[in-house]
Amino acid sequence: MKITYYGQSSFALEIKGKHILVDPFISGNPLVDGSIDIQQLKADYILLTHAHQDHTLDAEAIAKNTGAVIVSNFEITNYYEAKGITVHPMNHGGNWQFDFGNVKYVNAIHTSSFPDGSYGGQPGGFVIEGEHKNIYIAGDTALTMDMKLIPLHTKLDVAILPIGDNFTMGIDDAIIASNFIGCDKIIGCHYDTFGYIEIDHEEAKRKFYDAGKDLMLLEIGEGIEL
Repeated sequence: MKITYYGQSSFALEIKGKHILVDPFISGNPLVDGSIDIQQLKADYILLTHAHQDHTLDAEAIAKNTGAVIVSNFEITNYYEAKGITVHPMNHGGNWQFDFGNVKYVNAIHTSSFPDGSYGGQPGGFVIEGEHKNIYIAGDTALTMDMKLIPLHTKLDVAILPIGDNFTMGIDDAIIASNFIGCDKIIGCHYDTFGYIEIDHEEAKRKFYDAGKDLMLLEIGEGIEL
């Protein structure tokens, strides 16, 4: 499994030769500043955790350019299906075996609406069981006791958690979340893009280290392999 960070909560996953984009907010991200051309990105699937613009901005353009299937909740997939895009609707607690692995759509606590005011259903996260590695993508969420359900069905190798606070959980709650999900290797997301979510990187890493965990704060465009 290869994971590449594109800023905010945008990631590219490569699993079994398939390219999966998560929450593509790239062209409008001031920290990306034009360094990534969305027309050059590969995508077989686009996973959307919820409808907010900082998670969906480039989904339509990339899907139309690549023919990618958008995977999300029922309301979000209806929205994109009406635009002529191929979709796969899911809802909380559901599983589906894709050609790259099993995907489970899990709970998140947040809000969800499109920039035009359209209803974006209920937010969620994704647990992906790949061929050799398993990953949890939390999306935007508060700390929730539902996270304790994840290790009952999946042993995680890595988790992507929001850490910017204000709109989502912050560092301290993310550490608790890592305990709930039984995963000590965390990739941080949803931080620094806007003034409300700027963090102290060294303090964040130290708090995770002191808790016996590894927090990775990837540079935009940086990738890791598991």
